[in-house]
Amino acid sequence: MKRVFIQSPIGVLELKGNAERLTSVLFKDAETVTNPKKIPNELIDAVVQLQEYFDGERKKFNLKLSPEGTDFQKRVWQQLQEIPFGKTMSYQQMANQLGNPKVIRAAASANGKNPISIIIPCHRVIGSDGLLTGYAGGLHRKKWLLEHENPSPQQTLF
Repeated sequence: MKRVFIQSPIGVLELKGNAERLTSVLFKDAETVTNPKKIPNELIDAVVQLQEYFDGERKKFNLKLSPEGTDFQKRVWQQLQEIPFGKTMSYQQMANQLGNPKVIRAAASANGKNPISIIIPCHRVIGSDGLLTGYAGGLHRKKWLLEHENPSPQQTLF
């Protein structure tokens, strides 16, 4: 398993993977950032695609992913990848799409355990009331990511 630390506009990200798959993208408080000349070949595509995303040039990732989790978690993470760039979904909508409105807490828990941040866009899930709720990377990062993806959201009239 190879790993690299990269600096992003919202902090340090640690990427892990091998020649076949990306296994994690997690926020780190560490100040260690690997020199770009030392990015393992196995992770170059992921680093480039994340940089393109942060530069506003990429809306969809094209990487082979292999998050480790239960079958239910993997179903949730697969569903997250169906949420379009610049859009959001509520936890209740996610549970409904999973086929059982009662799995809302389990779906929210799986969302919070997503090991491949940003690429599997768990930041696109919000509360039913439209408020930002829970994000393993911190609500300030979730807010930044949502604003990055939709810089001028539709204003609603009251």
